[in-house]
Amino acid sequence: MHQKDAFNECFKKMIEADGIILGSPVYSADISSKMKAFLERSGVIISVNPGLIKYKVGASVSAVRRGGGMTAVDTLNHFLLNKEVLLVGSTYWNMVYGKDIGDVLKDEEGMKNMKNLGENMAWLMKKLKAF
Repeated sequence: MHQKDAFNECFKKMIEADGIILGSPVYSADISSKMKAFLERSGVIISVNPGLIKYKVGASVSAVRRGGGMTAVDTLNHFLLNKEVLLVGSTYWNMVYGKDIGDVLKDEEGMKNMKNLGENMAWLMKKLKAF
């Protein structure tokens, strides 16, 4: 059975963007099944079109209740690095913590880190545009 989903729209946006932020909630100590499917489907297309996202600026983030945040960020980073995306970091690991919807916005340290991550991405994208 074929099911219409948002893959084509999301993939197109990723290809057109200067910067890519991959993010996932953590349910079972790693990225969500939807993000895993997105990465695998994207990987197939990129493998037959080498360089499709090469030299884009990228980062990975996760939203987590307890454990698995680093594993999720690592999984997302491995995808980006394998596709030759220029990875940007921040002042700490790119995770925010919360139990219920919206709780991550109360994670002050995590939100400061995300703001810094965005600033670092913007800085690098501006520098690359100068070339």
